Amino acid sequence: MGLFSRRSKTPKPVNSTANADGGPGTGNDSASLNSEGSNVRSSSTGNSRLMIYNTNRASTNSIPQTPLTPMTPHPLPKINLPKPPDPSLDAAGYLKSLGSIRERSKIITDKALNNSLNHFDVDMAKFPDVVTFVCRIIKRDFDPPFSTIPSHGRYQHFCVGGRDRIANLLATFPQNVDSTEKCRSLIDLFLVSVLLDAGAGTSWSFKSAENGRMYRRSEGLAVASLEMFKTGLFSGNPNNKFQVDKDGLRKLTVEQLAKGMQSRPGNELAAIEGRAQLLVRLASALEEKTEYFGDDGRPGNLIDYLLSHPTTQATSNPVVVLPVLWNALMSGLANIWPLSRTAIDGVPLGDAWPCSSMPQQTTAPTSPNLSPFPNAQGAAAWESILPFHKLTQWLTYSLMQPMQNLLRIQFAGTELLTGLPEYRNGGLFIDLGVLTLKPIDNERGLQHYNEHCQRTGSKGVEVAPMFEPGDDVIVEWRGVTVGFLDKLLVEVNKTLKNELNGEELTLAQLLEAGSWKGGREIAEVSRPNTKGPPILIESDGTVF
Repeated sequence: MGLFSRRSKTPKPVNSTANADGGPGTGNDSASLNSEGSNVRSSSTGNSRLMIYNTNRASTNSIPQTPLTPMTPHPLPKINLPKPPDPSLDAAGYLKSLGSIRERSKIITDKALNNSLNHFDVDMAKFPDVVTFVCRIIKRDFDPPFSTIPSHGRYQHFCVGGRDRIANLLATFPQNVDSTEKCRSLIDLFLVSVLLDAGAGTSWSFKSAENGRMYRRSEGLAVASLEMFKTGLFSGNPNNKFQVDKDGLRKLTVEQLAKGMQSRPGNELAAIEGRAQLLVRLASALEEKTEYFGDDGRPGNLIDYLLSHPTTQATSNPVVVLPVLWNALMSGLANIWPLSRTAIDGVPLGDAWPCSSMPQQTTAPTSPNLSPFPNAQGAAAWESILPFHKLTQWLTYSLMQPMQNLLRIQFAGTELLTGLPEYRNGGLFIDLGVLTLKPIDNERGLQHYNEHCQRTGSKGVEVAPMFEPGDDVIVEWRGVTVGFLDKLLVEVNKTLKNELNGEELTLAQLLEAGSWKGGREIAEVSRPNTKGPPILIESDGTVF
């Protein structure tokens, strides 16, 4: 069976036994080390980069139907969304706003459409190949009109192998625990799990204590975080181990996290120290921001903040204005990011970086952490910075899921969220030929990779250019990824128009069923040994 062969789309029932994860011979898990063999042959599309291969995997739609499957939303009343701050008055506030991400990335995208990027050659004649590739994956895994595609979120990773671990977790709660407390627990879990979801590296895997199977990458990190959560590692409350709070995180050590993640020589999880430090800093943020996280410093208390917010419409299906959730996460978690990140006017910006393809200022910056590029164009200092806030966006996508399905909360303004600028979505455009790293940058990246291997003692299996997260190559790549994902959504909806029966896929559905999955699958073909991205990122565990 090839990559685009039809798969069974009958949802599997929830099963609490180990076999629900796929016993010997089922091989239905792309992130499991037990089922990664593939047979490769050329695709009928005529593009040599498009390959058909067999991984013997079940479709995404084999995830069992659970309390967290897509709900049928009620029509939303018209709500006026707050506008981002005026950057001329509050540059830091603007660059931390959700609305700034798409606006600023448009500058990079427009340059890409004119093939005038600094670090990539762009061949838009290859863009239809990406559209075809993604559409065929969607049609392979879901039946028209594709309404069963869930929104992109962390929940799906917990269901790796067809086992609904979240439903099983909720089933263990006492009957007197109401839906609100269950939702608080899932917010606790999802927040920690997302923050631990930076790239795991190519050598790490996790053996589940529940069924003995091995998992890797995002799914492995999800299963590992869940199993640590269930032991009470993140809880400081002896009466409730199924929570995350400031006291539990404050006592967390690198050694405890490494043990929980099974990180050890020969099975190292990338940036384990950075991940542990991130969670310890989270403890401080939970303690400081009581307006969001309560006196007990618990992420799940965000629910109470949102439901009591004056902009929330208190009906049988409460409507929360998405920027309220966004601002709570950006403000509440501001202090967890490394101090080395870009700052402007003394305010740290998080996942936002100077980029040479953005307008440049003429005079020296007032902020010590802002380094402008040469060839200035007379712009203000803030204009050279490109914001992404990828982990916060991933967190927003993920936290909405339990709130929507357990508490029937709806969110107004979800269209403000962008595609996630990370290496799976971005790698899709490189592996299918739309973007090509320029020779001088490719040579520099390969030199960095060689230095990294010498420094760490690692052996290069599949050589690829490597850069640090703040390198101008990575920042430009991420910026064009945001814009190209928007363009991809438009083209996919056009291509699938007949099957959609008048509806349209959302960006969150495209990320889940098409671009992220497509980026992973084409990487498995292009680099079958490591299955890594076409450009490697030497991450500190807090971005990717």
